[in-house]
Amino acid sequence: MAPRLQCAAARGLRSAVNTSRIPARSALLYPSTLTPSTSSPRHYATASVPGLSLPAGFVPPLKPPTARPADVRKSQLLRSYTALLRSTPLILMFQHNNLTAVEWAAIRRELRKALSEVPQGTAPVDISPTISLQVIRTRIFDVALKIVEFFDPSAVKSTMTTAITGKKVPTVYNHDLSKAAYEAIKDATKEGTPESTVYAQLSPLMVGPLAILTFPTVSPAHLAAALKILSPSPPAFPAPTRKKSPGYHDPIVQGGLQKLLLVGGRIEGQAFDIDGLKWVGGIDGGLDSLRAQLVHMLQSAGMGLTTVLEGASKSLWLTIESRRSVLEEEQKAPEGEGEKKPEGEGEKKE
Repeated sequence: MAPRLQCAAARGLRSAVNTSRIPARSALLYPSTLTPSTSSPRHYATASVPGLSLPAGFVPPLKPPTARPADVRKSQLLRSYTALLRSTPLILMFQHNNLTAVEWAAIRRELRKALSEVPQGTAPVDISPTISLQVIRTRIFDVALKIVEFFDPSAVKSTMTTAITGKKVPTVYNHDLSKAAYEAIKDATKEGTPESTVYAQLSPLMVGPLAILTFPTVSPAHLAAALKILSPSPPAFPAPTRKKSPGYHDPIVQGGLQKLLLVGGRIEGQAFDIDGLKWVGGIDGGLDSLRAQLVHMLQSAGMGLTTVLEGASKSLWLTIESRRSVLEEEQKAPEGEGEKKPEGEGEKKE
């Protein structure tokens, strides 16, 4: 082993790291630099106010009890999904496969452009800025579908909880993270999901990475514009031409659309397949035209029923009138006229 060199620099370095030479003020400010032999435990002052201790069974009103911890169940994301399902009447579901951020931005750009070109008269207000395309967490969205489908908050009974004053008060825990919601979806899916429910029809789509396109209202014109961009199918929903929309034919947009697949949707709480979505998007004139057609159909059916009832009453009236006229003619006949004798009866008597 090589001999150590004794020099002024080495002696200065040893003196700099020597903890015994650290002043008392520095030791108080930086206790981590002290050795275990010189460090002392910290003592903190605590204040105790008599009469302000919380009861043992106190439940904070801003943090109600949940079935699972928030960090495990992703409570905020779950609540946002349940609120979205309850307030959004039209949702399109897409499966995506490794789309980059640039591809998502390009697709959203072309979608906004197509939606902004929809005529304003098709909806009471302009809903184009509120239409959103977002990526979702599939498993949490699946749980949100179960809660919206099988959990009824109005059916939850109140329970007795301890208030801050120590008294027992009735409280209803019917939020989406409550134990009642957890037990409701557990009981509904314990023996298999009924095929007649909306969740049973949408559950096969809850596989892999998903993205949803949400509309604040059911607008066939905006739905048709979105289908022409995200899932074109000529001749009903042709893609925009290169002359009308050159940005749509960029390689980035086309590469992203090839990784995006329309799998289904949810309209007014009902599950729709691709053909059903195209039927809704193909309604001419929007919902107002569909309502007008329904009113015309009901009026036609009512007029036909009225005509049938009037025809039956008219025929009955004509029958009664004809019979009455016959009876009146018989009463007006002369009383002296008896029954006519058959011919040849008098000749026989002679």
